[in-house]
Amino acid sequence: MARRRRKKLPAEPVQATIESMSHDGRGVAHVEDKAVFIDGALPGETVLFLYTDRRRKFDEGTTSEVLEASPHRVEPKCAHFGLCGGCSLQHLDPVEQIHAKQQILLDNFHHLGKVKPDEVLEPLTGPLWGYRRKARLGVKYVIKKEKLLVGFREKHSPYVAELSRCEVLHPSVGERLTDLAELIAGLEAYNRIAQIEVAVDDTRTALVLRNLVELSAADREKLTAFARTNDLCLFLQPKGPDSVTPLWPESIQLHYALPAHGVDYHFEPTDFTQVNSDINQAMVERALELLAPQADERVLDLFCGLGNFTLPIARRAQAVVGIEGDPGLIERARENAERNGIENVTFHTADLMADLAEAPWWGGGFDKVLLDPPRSGAQATLPHIARLGINRLVYVSCNPATLARDAGILVNEYGYRLEKAGVMDMFPHTAHVESIALFTKG
Repeated sequence: MARRRRKKLPAEPVQATIESMSHDGRGVAHVEDKAVFIDGALPGETVLFLYTDRRRKFDEGTTSEVLEASPHRVEPKCAHFGLCGGCSLQHLDPVEQIHAKQQILLDNFHHLGKVKPDEVLEPLTGPLWGYRRKARLGVKYVIKKEKLLVGFREKHSPYVAELSRCEVLHPSVGERLTDLAELIAGLEAYNRIAQIEVAVDDTRTALVLRNLVELSAADREKLTAFARTNDLCLFLQPKGPDSVTPLWPESIQLHYALPAHGVDYHFEPTDFTQVNSDINQAMVERALELLAPQADERVLDLFCGLGNFTLPIARRAQAVVGIEGDPGLIERARENAERNGIENVTFHTADLMADLAEAPWWGGGFDKVLLDPPRSGAQATLPHIARLGINRLVYVSCNPATLARDAGILVNEYGYRLEKAGVMDMFPHTAHVESIALFTKG
């Protein structure tokens, strides 16, 4: 296939009036009847921008000067905003951020799903800074700079951004990026550490170093001393996820709790857990409120992970069946159920994109369903759910486009009603939209 020829870009700034915001947080304008997506611009603003790319159907640019600012524009807290790709909305007032995300959800319902919720739920909001407990940081020694960098990628770039701190990461990591960079720069294997995975539980911070070579005794001693001094748990990962082993301390058990439901979860540092603890607790509450499990009901939890929703539901329902494609998460879910003394739940590993009708756990019927699929959504599972005759379904989503697509299928093909929907600010200052919806029938 021939490579797309890059068009020559205008050297001088171009003026534009911003009409709306795209799903990724960029301002949308039209110049000569062609859509332009402009970094750093907000709806209602007049800006000067420089073209960064020109395509057949749309162009891209970045703001060079704001001529008329939106009343909702604020000064970004982070000194690296605009360079780092971790955040895209720090220049927008946080209240307006969540309103914009709510509108993105509703627009997706309208345009993609051809549906509209009967009720728009009040957004769930929480801490704006230092909230992020899960992250994957790049590590790179840059020869030209003679400097080792630790951080997120640059915006629209594969390069690691040069960061001194991160305002959205948990402070135990966000305030130590320079220290981490200096630590790794002092190792013999300084150029063979590829990334750092961050996992913060309710009391401790774990870092998983992806080491591409076996570390020397001297390097291990330096890392251990740093972990001790800074009260960190340190793991090494020489190969795949199964190779993760603790360096300091020798035995580490991470956990988080949902006190309202009397549940405590143990997890491995590379397991999927929600990045925002406060929003996760509020999200579980809202999911239970919408699902309304009863003491005589059987509930199916699809894409259940390590049981984040499953175990609280089991506290109220007669029985719960949790299904997940990752065997490791299912193992953790079973252990957590046993640890919490919850006996009315069973967990199974299954490919949720395959035909579920023949699965042994499918029989017996279910009264209600909770779905928490990945970004690709749950389209393949919807026909099976419809055949069960489920009359109440709660859908938790990290992608409003696939939620809207699936909502259209549930409503327009299977006769469900989109009763309630709303957003949850899991990732403040980013364009990420987390949402929840209730579908009912009958």
